[in-house]
Amino acid sequence: MIEWVPPGLILILGALLIPFLKGKIRQGYMLLLPIVAFTSLLNMSEGTGFVTSFLGYGLVFGKVDKLSLAFGYVFVIMTFIGILYALHVKNKGEHFSAVLYAGSALGVVFSGDFLTLFVFWELMAFSSVFLIWYGGNKKSYDAGFRYLLVHVFGGLVLLAGIIIRLVNTGSIEFGHIDFGSLDSYLILIGFMINAAVPPLHAWLSDAYPEASITGAVFLSAFTTKTAVYVLLRAFSGVEILIWFGAIMAVFGVVYAVLENDIRRLLAYHIISQVGYMVAGVGMGTLLAVNGSVAHAFSHILYKGLLFMGAGAVIHMTGRRKLTELGGLYRTMPLTLGLYMIGAFAISAFPLFSGFVSKSMVVSAAAHEHLAVIWLMLTLASAGTFLSIGLKLPYFTFFAKDTGIKAKEPPVNMLLAMGLAAFLNILIGVYPAVLYNILPNPVDYIPYTPEHVVWSLQILLFTALGFFLLLNKLGSEPTISVDTDWFYRKGSKVFMWFVEKPLSTAAQVPVNILQRVADYLIWVGKNPTRALFLYAGSAVFKMFGRFPGLPPHASEKLLDEAWKNYPGEPVIKSPIGDSVILVLMFMAVYAIYYFIVA
Repeated sequence: MIEWVPPGLILILGALLIPFLKGKIRQGYMLLLPIVAFTSLLNMSEGTGFVTSFLGYGLVFGKVDKLSLAFGYVFVIMTFIGILYALHVKNKGEHFSAVLYAGSALGVVFSGDFLTLFVFWELMAFSSVFLIWYGGNKKSYDAGFRYLLVHVFGGLVLLAGIIIRLVNTGSIEFGHIDFGSLDSYLILIGFMINAAVPPLHAWLSDAYPEASITGAVFLSAFTTKTAVYVLLRAFSGVEILIWFGAIMAVFGVVYAVLENDIRRLLAYHIISQVGYMVAGVGMGTLLAVNGSVAHAFSHILYKGLLFMGAGAVIHMTGRRKLTELGGLYRTMPLTLGLYMIGAFAISAFPLFSGFVSKSMVVSAAAHEHLAVIWLMLTLASAGTFLSIGLKLPYFTFFAKDTGIKAKEPPVNMLLAMGLAAFLNILIGVYPAVLYNILPNPVDYIPYTPEHVVWSLQILLFTALGFFLLLNKLGSEPTISVDTDWFYRKGSKVFMWFVEKPLSTAAQVPVNILQRVADYLIWVGKNPTRALFLYAGSAVFKMFGRFPGLPPHASEKLLDEAWKNYPGEPVIKSPIGDSVILVLMFMAVYAIYYFIVA
């Protein structure tokens, strides 16, 4: 008797029916899929399940432990919230892609071997790109192709590492990897690309803002967090990741503060927040690992809420730049309130989810006496509140009214935002609901007087600085140059080089070989006559005439001979041809022997 089915398989197979359903039936069916998947999650017991064999290797579709279950829970919850948010969308293809994307992310989480992981990893990339293309404009198409190229490259790097590891160890089991070998470097790079670790991050800030309004919600939840999961599984304790994570946290905040596009601003904060998780992976302590998992869980909920709030604004106004918005608090107060819950959560305000998860990673850095890392993560937290808790809501909802006629979004969008907001508050008020599902026993108390006061001081002084310098912090319609500039511009230079100089140079030997081939074909029509023609031409050039003939007659005779070539077909003898070929090869060999040998 089968007690449970992998939740990813439920979503992937369930997605196949979506294009054939209509109206309320389709909506109800899509909402039912994550509920069934969640029920399967609740019935899963730790161990391995759904094991099969392929080419002599064991494929594990159900590696179950507290780490995979924690990510599985939040992925299924976010799938339900994302589907609810997108119920008003009529495009069946977009729904199909979103559910398939969520299912493939769950497939990665419960994969127990590298082959299964790689298949779901690539399925995740190819299904998610359609959520970008469904943005429906040229920017979306271009960004989607760039996104796909980056992830195909990352997949190839990952595959190379897997193959080398298979050759070296003879095993495809997915688990902890000893860092230092070539295969470990390649696998780590493949994972880091999906985690958007700088300088391999620009695909995220380039593509996510161009996705469809509902597609961006799904994108914010899965790709980078599956990367965090596999990093936790394979590279926990690799110290270089501490610095990568801290740099990510600060880097994303700096670019977010400079940004004018509201979804691009939020995209940079995905990079920043994932930085906390990557830093926790690098520390590798029990507290740090718990912190990375907890923060990934909280981040999916509050970042999804933030993208839903921004999407509601874009859906109702058609505008996405801070300089084009303002005064919406009058017409969209519910959206504002729900958005601010997400903003407080990501800023780590007490009583919100980010406070009980982010602080675990920061405290882990303090416990390990990583002073510089602790300072970078703390500064990034202040910058987060500055850009998402102050700048974005102020210029979107409270700045000078631009006269936009807007209203609250559809009910399903508000319900989805409300559910995400409720969960962010629930985790913040009652952190045990999150701590109880973490992979390691939790011996951490977030609500100490010292921690609460310290956090509020940072947040309040950040707010004071914002309002004191508000006139100088006005959002300007700027374009931030990121590392994607190199492959945007570099690709044009590369294509010019391929199409012009390289193509021309490559054609030279082809032209030479073509001429040689044409000449051999011409000679082969009548080799004997061709030999006499060349000999006769040499005699004519040397003496100006043939023996016994005047010059004019000699020239006329030579011209007629060239015009009439090849004349009568040569009667070929197979034996004679074979002898000629043997003599030619012997001649070439003799020349090689005397010159080279």
